[in-house]
Amino acid sequence: MAGTGITVGEAARRAGVSPKAVRLYEAKGILPPAERTESGYRIYREADVQVLRFVRRARALGLRLEEIGRILDLQRRGTQPCGTVLQLLEGHLRDIDRTMKELRALRKDLATALDVAKSSAERGDDVVVCPIIELPADAGMAKGPRKGP
Repeated sequence: MAGTGITVGEAARRAGVSPKAVRLYEAKGILPPAERTESGYRIYREADVQVLRFVRRARALGLRLEEIGRILDLQRRGTQPCGTVLQLLEGHLRDIDRTMKELRALRKDLATALDVAKSSAERGDDVVVCPIIELPADAGMAKGPRKGP
């Protein structure tokens, strides 16, 4: 195939991704292995650029590489993957809604902590480390441990 096709840099530019991303997608099997020139350079076709564009758009919607790989595998086997895509996007939307709910609760807790800390500082309350964290148990914050680090 020497002399035909496009380089990794040109494929990346046309698809709006980095050359490093192209190599990663190839290594993960999302993009088929590129043909090579006699000197070992990767050569891509326009069909590869179309896959790269699809991957870029799917990533922009929050899909993970493993999910994108599944979608492309279905398509390559001749199965219409739209049902799978809908399920994945609905799942991501549920995750976003849950995260937004948790963030709203965290925001409320932070606002309460700041209000209590300001009042405590104005009163000159004694604290061990910091009044922002050492809130009284009845300060109105959500109960229970938070997820995460």
